[in-house]
Amino acid sequence: MSADLFTNVRARPMSQRDTYHVSIPVRRGWREALRVWWREIDRGLLFLVAMLMALGTVAVAAAAPAAADQYGTSQFAFLKRHLVLQALGLVVLVATSFLSRGDARRIGIIMAVGMLVLLLFVPIFGVEKNGARRWLDVGMSLQPSEFLKPGFAILLAWMLSWRVREPNLPVVAYATLAMALVAGLLMLQPNLGATVLFGGIWLVLVLLSGVSIQRIGLLIAGGITTLTAAYFLYDNARYRIDSFFGGGTAFDQVDLAQRTLLAGGWTGSGLWLGTRKMSLPEAHTDYIFSVVGEEFGLLTCALIVLLYAAILVRALLRLVDEDDLFALLAGAGLASLIGGQAFINILVNLQLFPSKGMTLPLVSYGGSSTLAMCFTVGLLLAITRRNPFLKRESPGLKAIFERRDEKEESA
Repeated sequence: MSADLFTNVRARPMSQRDTYHVSIPVRRGWREALRVWWREIDRGLLFLVAMLMALGTVAVAAAAPAAADQYGTSQFAFLKRHLVLQALGLVVLVATSFLSRGDARRIGIIMAVGMLVLLLFVPIFGVEKNGARRWLDVGMSLQPSEFLKPGFAILLAWMLSWRVREPNLPVVAYATLAMALVAGLLMLQPNLGATVLFGGIWLVLVLLSGVSIQRIGLLIAGGITTLTAAYFLYDNARYRIDSFFGGGTAFDQVDLAQRTLLAGGWTGSGLWLGTRKMSLPEAHTDYIFSVVGEEFGLLTCALIVLLYAAILVRALLRLVDEDDLFALLAGAGLASLIGGQAFINILVNLQLFPSKGMTLPLVSYGGSSTLAMCFTVGLLLAITRRNPFLKRESPGLKAIFERRDEKEESA
């Protein structure tokens, strides 16, 4: 696959690609702006996210007694905080979704650079929790890596979209250097789970940017080599992998999570009637999916999985006829961030993946994680906004797969 794959993607002037939807003069007021926003926004995606957040509120309510017992707080302290965080998150989500595409790009890049700077200070001034130093105390507990995730997706999409205007620029090399910098800073915390997730975002965007099949093979080989080296040279990675295959505290936690998940059967034991969750560490964050399984059953777990799948499909369908390479890559990167984090968390709860200390997006309790994920969804909604009366100029994402199939057949 080469750069000519995107010959159908028009390298329009930046001013045209920034805001293709209708701009609203200030004098027309906020009501007209709201009507335009409602017309251009992906209402189906917004509805799916709202459903997931509502299920998350119920899930945190179910996990609240276990979390209160573990941390010695009142029974519903975490639920009250979660409701406040979700309210703030919804404000962030809606406000971000009002951004134009150009503003979303600029804010995403600024966020990425700012969080990278803060990551430099985490190993020195960070607050240590559970053996990891990932948070900064800025009057509140701030985890820079959470806010870096959406910014990183936007930054990579912006860098890789340069090839439309300058085909000879080594944009993949630039993206790889950015990934190496982020990975190095995360491994100092240590935060292997986030490193894997960032690597997944990088891989998705590099593959969509139009690299050749040979380079794809080299990327896969490089990833395997990096993981192998991490196992032998990085104690945290070796501990996680060894625990996954049996033995150690991490294995005991994941094994308990799986047994908790299956304890409720198909329909669950009922709200606040679960007992295994009381022994589950971080029941309100990392292992909330298992709490849902015990109290609401495997059918509700399946519903959550279907909601994540629907969000991914909805976002990708929105990109099928996108004619702006940046928007295509940014939308795919943000969608892969949401889906990838959910995928990893659920696999950990099913004992199919090493423990990563990663929340279930839009469902788990969390400060930085809740606000950052709402910011991610807001960016995704902003980037996929479109005027329903504006004709698309090229088939966009659809052309990627059509051209790829043609090249494979001719080879």
